[in-house]
Amino acid sequence: MIRGLYTAAAGMLAQQQREEILSNNLNNVDTPGYKSDSSTLRAFPEMLIQSLRGGVPVPQNVGVIATGVYADETVPDFSQGTVTQTGKSTDVALVTSRLPVNPRTGAQEGALLFNVRTPAGAVRYTRDGHFTINPTGQLADSAGDLVLDNAGRPIQLPSDQFQVARDGTIMVNGAAVAQIGVSYAVNTNNLVKEGGSLFRLNGGGALPPAAGNAGIDYQIKQGFLEGSNVSADGTMTNMMEAYRSFEANQKVLVILDNSLNKAVNDVGKVN
Repeated sequence: MIRGLYTAAAGMLAQQQREEILSNNLNNVDTPGYKSDSSTLRAFPEMLIQSLRGGVPVPQNVGVIATGVYADETVPDFSQGTVTQTGKSTDVALVTSRLPVNPRTGAQEGALLFNVRTPAGAVRYTRDGHFTINPTGQLADSAGDLVLDNAGRPIQLPSDQFQVARDGTIMVNGAAVAQIGVSYAVNTNNLVKEGGSLFRLNGGGALPPAAGNAGIDYQIKQGFLEGSNVSADGTMTNMMEAYRSFEANQKVLVILDNSLNKAVNDVGKVN
């Protein structure tokens, strides 16, 4: 009975963490380039139950008992968000057409991201193409981080009248001034969220460029913006499911607590 209390409580904690992740997804349903998170629930190791009977020298195996679940990890979903036309020249959408195929699974793997530099000088990665031109004429994201070219340098624009080609080359008065840098993450599990739409590479280092990779094909569309890939309806459904699971574990906890109360206070009471 005591073990049941811990099992039910573990289920409540896991569903609470899942609810927090889903709430954060819902809050970012309108954030450009936001990638939704999903939680993975895993079971604690099962315990083997044995029976000891009088006169039997060897314990008899009865079976196994589960010991609850826990939230193991949070995994971002890098599927393409909805691309909508904005008409703003500084808005660009990164549309992935083809990625390298995993020979074992036969599925495309990895993700493409823009390169930006934070005010602290750190290189970060994002899918948010809602860019602006800062007071010094440099291309920046909505948070003020500098957008980098394919050589890792900030993009300096001599004019706000520019065109962006399919491969990210920025043209001003018919002359190429820079190419928007795009990196390729082979294993998206190595990307860690840093708030908003920014990612960093776990363990440091830098992602390789996507340009020149024969297995990659993408398009940068000027005047378009990639939205969040969060489904509001699906997230609300999952939140209700998590709430019902939390409620069910809570009821089990109350029942076990009442049973334990009777076992302690009523069983064996002398009238």
